[in-house]
Amino acid sequence: MARRSAVAKEAKKERVEARLTREQKKHIAYAASIKGTSISDFVVVSASDAAVRTIREQETLALNERAREVFANALLNPPAPSRRLVAAARRYRERAK
Repeated sequence: MARRSAVAKEAKKERVEARLTREQKKHIAYAASIKGTSISDFVVVSASDAAVRTIREQETLALNERAREVFANALLNPPAPSRRLVAAARRYRERAK
């Protein structure tokens, strides 16, 4: 366990600074004390969790039931290509030769 802790500390080479109001720092310090951690560790873990959650929310497509049906149907039964699409594909194949 001690080795893991030393490796984790060594890997931390980047720094972030933030200006806080007195009230914000008070809330963060209190929350950190409830968790039994330092203010710095609390801020890093909280910010990292929020970053992962934000990325997941932005990269996940959520559809309601009707939209899921339309999407699945379009995948399973795609419409025939239009004349413009067929012509574009033909031009592409000719240029790619």
